[in-house]
Amino acid sequence: MLEKIRTAWRIPELRKKIIYTFGMLLIYRLLSVIPVPGMNLSQVANVIDQFSILGFMNMMTGGSFSNMTIMAMGITPYINASIIFQLLTVAIPALEKLSKEGPEGRKKITEYSRYLTVVLAFVQAVGLVFAMRATSKGGIWYVVIGLSMAAGTALAMWIGERITENGIGNGISLLIMAGIVSNLFNWMVSAIAGVAEGTVGIIAVIAIILTFVIMIVAITFVDMGERRVTVQYAKRVVGRKMYGGQSTFIPMKLNATGVMPLIFGFAILQFPATIFAFFPDSAINLWWSRFQSGFGYQIVLALLIIAFTYFYTSITFNPVDISKNIQQNGGIIPGIRQGRATSDYLSRISSRLTLFSALFLAVLATIPTLLTRVAGISTPFAASSILIAVSVGIETIRAIEAQMVMRHHKGFLG
Repeated sequence: MLEKIRTAWRIPELRKKIIYTFGMLLIYRLLSVIPVPGMNLSQVANVIDQFSILGFMNMMTGGSFSNMTIMAMGITPYINASIIFQLLTVAIPALEKLSKEGPEGRKKITEYSRYLTVVLAFVQAVGLVFAMRATSKGGIWYVVIGLSMAAGTALAMWIGERITENGIGNGISLLIMAGIVSNLFNWMVSAIAGVAEGTVGIIAVIAIILTFVIMIVAITFVDMGERRVTVQYAKRVVGRKMYGGQSTFIPMKLNATGVMPLIFGFAILQFPATIFAFFPDSAINLWWSRFQSGFGYQIVLALLIIAFTYFYTSITFNPVDISKNIQQNGGIIPGIRQGRATSDYLSRISSRLTLFSALFLAVLATIPTLLTRVAGISTPFAASSILIAVSVGIETIRAIEAQMVMRHHKGFLG
């Protein structure tokens, strides 16, 4: 591994991209310490302890949310805007037509997503600060806070796009990964200090670290796993050239939905909490707080994740279109007739993989909460954050490998 790292570093173009990527990530983390004026950090810390979605946001931003810096909203509004346009593309014919117009159409949708990102960041910032009672100042100060955090999100979005264009890997994903890794480092420092002071048990810390490692291994195994469906193409003559005759395969990933069902599940369950937060002393808010701390909440979360896994698979994987493409190109799955039989066969395989993925994600989502209750110490990670970090790490390694293979060097996974 060390030899391969040295080989990658010796490639001038690759070395420049790696340095550029780390430089932009460093700038992002430095910007994450610039505070927004007029904030009550002790009140923010109290509210974060009460609502898990705020703790999740703090984890994704590497502590920027609890410190109320200009990067408090992080890149989350951009992700939400992208998800919204992805769903609207399926529902609105005009956007669907625009998405099929090639690079120019996708560029236009990306531009719309940027505008929506800034709007969402402003609204989300003002709404959360008001709901948390995080500032004693009102009026124009809400506008100042909203604009500051929206500007931070826009700057984070720009940094991510620059990394994607000039660096290694997907910039937006790397920014999220940087926040998650930073949060893990902060937890490790506080855990060591707690063990030294005797306030935290060393066995609990070791248990959390072992669980973290096991989850990384399991997620890596599932993320890289796939079911390969063999497709055989018949030979055909076009002019003086012969095409086809080769055998290929359709890769169907074990977890094709990625982290989306987790994000949707958490978002749906936290929506009532956001509404009830405006009425902190109401009976329904007190009931919801008790419900969130019980096992019923975990069961409902698991069921939502399973449902969203099937839903997201249904809108991203269309066996009928794949069957038509195979038939139009003269292909056939060995032992399966073309047309309806092929689409049914692909649908059965997709259903089995989706069931495994749904159960895997549901179990994964409940582990950190159960571990917190058993060990008596808060975990520095959520299932979605580990899944994001591992997936981004694998994709970044693959991007580096692709650069090395282009220059006739063996990759990390080769």
